[in-house]
Amino acid sequence: MNENSSLDFFEFNAESLKKIEAIVAKYPAGKQKSAVMPLLDLAQRQNKNYISKGVVGVVAKVLSITEREVYEVATFYSMYNTKPVGKYLVQICGTTPCMLRGSEDIISAICNFLGIKLEETTQDGMFTLMEVECLGACSNAPMVQINDWYYEDLTPASIIEILKDLQNGKTPKKGSQIGRRSAEPFECK
Repeated sequence: MNENSSLDFFEFNAESLKKIEAIVAKYPAGKQKSAVMPLLDLAQRQNKNYISKGVVGVVAKVLSITEREVYEVATFYSMYNTKPVGKYLVQICGTTPCMLRGSEDIISAICNFLGIKLEETTQDGMFTLMEVECLGACSNAPMVQINDWYYEDLTPASIIEILKDLQNGKTPKKGSQIGRRSAEPFECK
């Protein structure tokens, strides 16, 4: 038995099995394999934000498709993590609008504060930092996505406060950190 074998075991819990029935029922007969994405998302959420080999096998079995078909989807989309990640997955946009508005300073602040580099996880397993392609909030750059939530209009100081809140079990303010509503123009005062 190798050291990763415990990570490879997976089975859906009772709550997820109920959700699977509802998800698969949305697809026409013979087209259930189209449910692969929502099932991968459900499995990843149950499996500490990680698509293991065990997850791939179980999803394939549930949908009566090959593991290869599931793996192709899991590795194509950046929303699925095929390596273990921290409790908080910090994804920073590194494309042009965010870069022009200071994403490199945000990355530097995060790395210095957490003591990690891009693509690394803190020793306590709390944070993983990744640079990703556009997250679609260009007008509120620079921004990060932490798990399911966006944090926009960041400064090095504001991202550190967000990380401190998460470390201390608090819920940081989501969305714009400067009070901008939606993507409205913001006038500096």
